[in-house]
Amino acid sequence: MNLWDQASHALSYLERADTIPHRKDGETTLLEHLPPQIDRVLDLGTGNGRLLALVKATRSVSVATALDFSPTMLTAVRDRFADDPTVTIVQHNLDQPLPDLGQFDAIVSSFAIHHLSHDRKRSLYQEIFSHLQPGGIFCNLEHVASPSQRVHHRFLERLNILPENDDPSNQLLEMGTQLQWLREIGFVDVDCYWKWLELALLIGIKPDR
Repeated sequence: MNLWDQASHALSYLERADTIPHRKDGETTLLEHLPPQIDRVLDLGTGNGRLLALVKATRSVSVATALDFSPTMLTAVRDRFADDPTVTIVQHNLDQPLPDLGQFDAIVSSFAIHHLSHDRKRSLYQEIFSHLQPGGIFCNLEHVASPSQRVHHRFLERLNILPENDDPSNQLLEMGTQLQWLREIGFVDVDCYWKWLELALLIGIKPDR
């Protein structure tokens, strides 16, 4: 059950987004692995544009595309980039195949893909591969499954979330399966480049040839 089209759910997340433990560590690591030059970047499930803003602050981006389906998030990202003509905002539900947006040097995502079914996760990874230029990079700062309920409850505790209030939108999958999918699709240099409990940075690169 995906609740992200509900304003109350999206606003509740935005209120606590800056308090997620170690989030900035994951974002910093993601930025460190982006190539120095990025002309075109796509942000999947952009939310309020937080990650895209970080990418644009550290790279000279000519074309930035921000994709989301939540009306609340779309309003927030439009407000953030209202004066930035390099940003195009696309309303799209990731449950559906990606629209024809062209090719990108980098595709990034932050805490969005885990809301999809596992089958859709894999098909989306294939679409991402197709939308990358040769040599392009995919960086997914993601919420992944814990190895046990005990570890999952420890994670929720660190976020001050009671188990009964766990987000029903989450469809968490172990990190290893997702890394294997990326390798099977054709990505290289696939690895987890940073991790804290259920937060992980998955990266893969499309080969030059």
